[in-house]
Amino acid sequence: MSKAASLLKPLMPIVSAAYGIVIIYVTALPLTGDHPNFVGEMLTWLITLAGIALTLLLVRRVEPKVFPTTRQFPLRLPKASVVIGLLLIAPLWLVAEGYIVYGITSLAHTVQMEPLAYAADELREDLLASIHAVLLAPVLEELCFRQMAISPFRSRGAQIAACVVMAILFGIFHVRNFPGAFISAMLYGVVFIWSRNIWYSITIHAGRNLTATLLAVYCWLQPGNMLMTKTPVIILPDMKVFIASVFLAIIGVLLLKKKQ
Repeated sequence: MSKAASLLKPLMPIVSAAYGIVIIYVTALPLTGDHPNFVGEMLTWLITLAGIALTLLLVRRVEPKVFPTTRQFPLRLPKASVVIGLLLIAPLWLVAEGYIVYGITSLAHTVQMEPLAYAADELREDLLASIHAVLLAPVLEELCFRQMAISPFRSRGAQIAACVVMAILFGIFHVRNFPGAFISAMLYGVVFIWSRNIWYSITIHAGRNLTATLLAVYCWLQPGNMLMTKTPVIILPDMKVFIASVFLAIIGVLLLKKKQ
């Protein structure tokens, strides 16, 4: 490793976060305004795809030449059973995240929860945005905030330290949802370090966002009662959602064990 690379290496979490924030900001430009529309969403999807392509080029071609240790985290796709298993575990994570953030926030002050409800117009807008949130955003965010930032470090301790730094920056980037974003980012980072495969983190991230979308539909159909608060963002599902998420997680774990 060159002297310049040695000096740059400790700064990679900051550099990766700055790069990721700029790319994500650019992808969101077509959605500026009070009423996002289909054309704006399409432009965001296209810009995000371009951002993913550029980031893949950086992590596959450029970063390994600067930091040879990044080759310990190859970009190979996991088996279908692993993807399905992780997607089935993701709903329980979203439920757990809500209760963890609720518990932490309750230590500081009383949390005033309100019933969560969706109007038809709100649901249409969220479903349109969810295509980006489920299929594209997790890929771009995990490549920037996990792959680029953590892979240059060889020791497990340095990787965990980079994971914590990126979780803090990821939480700050999500502003109102800092606690939930920080906790989720820690999970994504630990999964990445454990699996040595960024697609594991991408899958859980996508599954978490997909679950949030399905819960929006669930609230619109009104088969049960869910509570939420906006600052920080906390969603507490009802017992039916909790039981369903536990059941799906059990199936997901069995699929992952079968893979091993």
